[in-house]
Amino acid sequence: MHPLLLGRMRLAIFAAICLITGVLLAWLLRLVSPRPWSEALLFAVPMAEFYGFAVLSAWWVCRSNPLTPTRMFQSLLTQAGAALQSSAVWTGVGALYAVALSRFGGEAVDRDLIFSDVAMLFAIGIPLYLLSALTHYLVLAGEQYHAAQKRILVSDVAAREAELRALRAQLNPHFLFNSLNSINALVGSDPEGARRMCERLGDFLRRTLALGARDDVALSEELQLVEHYLAIEQVRFGARLQIEHAIAPDAAACRVPPLLLQPLVENAIKHGISSRIEGGCVRLSATRQGDALILGVENPIDDDAPPRAGEGVGLENVRRRLAAFGSREARLEAVREPGRFRVTLTLPAQQEGETR
Repeated sequence: MHPLLLGRMRLAIFAAICLITGVLLAWLLRLVSPRPWSEALLFAVPMAEFYGFAVLSAWWVCRSNPLTPTRMFQSLLTQAGAALQSSAVWTGVGALYAVALSRFGGEAVDRDLIFSDVAMLFAIGIPLYLLSALTHYLVLAGEQYHAAQKRILVSDVAAREAELRALRAQLNPHFLFNSLNSINALVGSDPEGARRMCERLGDFLRRTLALGARDDVALSEELQLVEHYLAIEQVRFGARLQIEHAIAPDAAACRVPPLLLQPLVENAIKHGISSRIEGGCVRLSATRQGDALILGVENPIDDDAPPRAGEGVGLENVRRRLAAFGSREARLEAVREPGRFRVTLTLPAQQEGETR
């Protein structure tokens, strides 16, 4: 269906444009063959309204004859032929209408005047049709542009979802590898601890599957997942691992990407706590500052310990997840100080129902 026929407002605007065109046509007719305004308007306005809707047929001609480099010449010839045909039909209808008006008015048919009027219609009809065709080509070009933009947006969303799925798929194997190593180390020295770790690992993976399938979760849910992870590591490290929380109540309801904090906490334990004989405390913090949610993970480090394989992988994963989360305001800052390592995440502070 033609776009102008899809709404009453568009239809009314187009009819008004045709009316103005009819008034201009009446002025031209009076200029060529002087006559009263009433007679000129009675002929010109209905003819303009009729031709205005007739040239809407250019929509279908333009759709079937696009202006592509390979079909340019053929399309222009087709439009020229359509312009001649439309103008000829308009001229024929105008001649019949002029005769009917003359006889309805009880006057003798002025053939010279009718010939002059229909000649004017034919001369004006061709450029009017071509103008309609040009307008329709511009409308079609706009539709193609918006369709291309929509395809790009859909492609970007699909790519983002694929990247998120890939990142989620990377988290579990990486964590499982470390957990299985820990279980293997406990089997000989602490079978009961290995059993507890297996149970808690099962609980953790069930929650991971539930949260990982969602686009975002409440920070409180993400923290519960971290607690399940820490319960696993507590079996391994015992008193060497302490946890400190500083979570503001207004921050707990904010939405975050799922599985965001666990890699950072795992990083803190693997590269911080495990390298120190005395262990240490991992500090988790969350505050809301205006429109920003500030998350922090801080752990002690052994400055003399050599770098371990895999350092930086977890941080890079989190950076990529923040980018895939689709917020330009989201960022990650990692700061190494004497004896301490701190990661700070900044995200938009948004709660359930709010739009990004």
